[in-house]
Amino acid sequence: MSSRPTHAESLTEAIQALGGTWNAERALTALFGAGYRPADVASGEKRARQVLRDLADAGVVVKTGERPVEYRRAAD
Repeated sequence: MSSRPTHAESLTEAIQALGGTWNAERALTALFGAGYRPADVASGEKRARQVLRDLADAGVVVKTGERPVEYRRAAD
């Protein structure tokens, strides 16, 4: 039995593969592609923002803008 990757693992993989800037909408699209199905868009975007903040805390991404909030890979 294989386990599903976490949201953070799925989003990290997408960010590493695609690069560029990331906001809640783009993160939610990537999570949706990985199988995440939120109850509604608002809760999905909230979860995507939390995952992005967690990845920033882990050093995977860095915040590049405040309003709108955007991130990019830490290695870029």
